[in-house]
Amino acid sequence: MVPTPAGKRPAGPFTPLDFQLVLLRRMADHNPGRVEDARRELGASPADMREANRRWQAMLRSPRSRSAASRYRSVLGEPESSVPRRIGDLECEARQWRLPLWPDLRFEVLVADRGVVWNEWLVRAPGAAGPDLRTLDDLTPWSCTVDETARAFAPARPLQGSAPTLWGLAFTAPDARGRRHEAVAEFAWGLLQRTAVGDR
Repeated sequence: MVPTPAGKRPAGPFTPLDFQLVLLRRMADHNPGRVEDARRELGASPADMREANRRWQAMLRSPRSRSAASRYRSVLGEPESSVPRRIGDLECEARQWRLPLWPDLRFEVLVADRGVVWNEWLVRAPGAAGPDLRTLDDLTPWSCTVDETARAFAPARPLQGSAPTLWGLAFTAPDARGRRHEAVAEFAWGLLQRTAVGDR
């Protein structure tokens, strides 16, 4: 039997742990220190994170890849909840999964007709108290989701992200002294990563 190289887990099923590492990998460019702490909390090494991301990308690009909706069910298991939802003219099914790293959030996938995934991101868990967002100082990394920020500082204008799992919002909000600023919030997988502030 060939020994497994140190620090590298043998290949096996892609698990919820691996998926959390994929989410963290996208967030690492924004908050490397926070991601490092989360990775250690999961008991994973940097090599584990790189390997999880490599395998996830390979699944996405495989010509024999299953549908996105089937892929999430295969990786995360049966959803904790699955309810119909209507967004404008779009009728879809909102499927949510619990992830240990973010107990007050759920990973939500919106599945439209024929199993097409319309959106995939982190949202506040049903019944969980959301943040009290009043000023720019309240917008700390990982504190809130896209929809929570958009509601708190309406009207917010969505911005195109540099990757499918990145979003942005442009809005005006006060600082702690009441002075209003133009701001842009950046999100990865629906979770706030950083906020850039300018003067108005």
